[in-house]
Amino acid sequence: MHYSSYSELCRGHVCRMIICDQYKKGIISGSTCKDLCEERSLLFQHCLSSSPTQQVYSGLWREREVIIKCGIEEALKADSHPDSVPKRDVVLFDKPTRGTSMDEFKEMLLNFLKSKLGDQPSLAALVSRIITTADVNRDGKVSLAEAKSIWALLQLNEFLLMLSLHEKEHTSKLLGHCGDLYVTEKIPHTSLYGVDVPPFLQSLLPSVVHQIIHQWFAPAWPRRAKIAIGLLEFVEEIFHGTYGNFYICEASFKNVGYNDKYDFKMVNLRKVATEMTIRGFLKGRHCEQNVDCTYGKDCMATCDKLMKQCKSDVVQPNLAKVCGLLQDYLLYGAPLELKEELQKQLRTCMTLSGLASQMEVHHSLVLNNLKTLLWKKISNTKYS
Repeated sequence: MHYSSYSELCRGHVCRMIICDQYKKGIISGSTCKDLCEERSLLFQHCLSSSPTQQVYSGLWREREVIIKCGIEEALKADSHPDSVPKRDVVLFDKPTRGTSMDEFKEMLLNFLKSKLGDQPSLAALVSRIITTADVNRDGKVSLAEAKSIWALLQLNEFLLMLSLHEKEHTSKLLGHCGDLYVTEKIPHTSLYGVDVPPFLQSLLPSVVHQIIHQWFAPAWPRRAKIAIGLLEFVEEIFHGTYGNFYICEASFKNVGYNDKYDFKMVNLRKVATEMTIRGFLKGRHCEQNVDCTYGKDCMATCDKLMKQCKSDVVQPNLAKVCGLLQDYLLYGAPLELKEELQKQLRTCMTLSGLASQMEVHHSLVLNNLKTLLWKKISNTKYS
């Protein structure tokens, strides 16, 4: 992640000004609005993003370290052109409209979730969870400002995934929101290796030096095994999970981390996509070769060379990508009596391909074998 002080593209005061202006006008609502705008107990600290479309800050909320995420792209435009502030209100918080009944809003949510996650039998439970999150004052009703705020948040892929994948606690815990700003717990270690090479040094240092730095700062092997088990559980959770299939579209050690108890945490959900999103991207897409059928960094489908169109199934499953990530991570410093079998299992795992739906049993077997191998080594020790 890129660390900087407030820059032209990363200004917490602008985000706060826009959000609080909308809150005072009664356009938006949320559990953190009072703390942000009236009591000033939610404070922006350092900018953690250099992207104008994804503003991320470290912050303090009632003396607790948190992460604040703000849809500031419009806010920056508004800062330059004050006349555009009402336009943002109209565009971003345009739904639901005044007069929408609770039943109609629930129907809106259900249809939206079907379009994003597919027609899953469990969506009604997710609608209930969304309504509960929206009902800030816990009066059993959802006001127009509460409904507009939660609807705007659901348009953010990461927020939707956070709600969908909350059950196993492998994602950051959502702590609160105000309009389209939301607050999550801070994950202490935002890389698998515990430390990352600063961006300005990455291109200057050869890959072997990167590897040495990672190995030097990585947790002890049993702790790495525990983190890896959590990552494998996350893969299990998002493959035919409660709310459908999800794909990791950039398997990088920078997108996964862990907490102080060495429990795995998915740091960057923006690199995860729903099956519906990927299928929508691939449908009818013109291609000359397979690379033309890539969603994100590495969610690739095959190109039908005859029809010049992308097929709809991703070639490399999540498990194969994750095993590729874990190979160096787990083999370095692994117990000698385990190393050969671990290497063999990781190699088998990395060669998994084809339609995940047709290989479900095989995938589960490979995943469970790997988890069992690691767990047997660390169970009944202080590391478990």
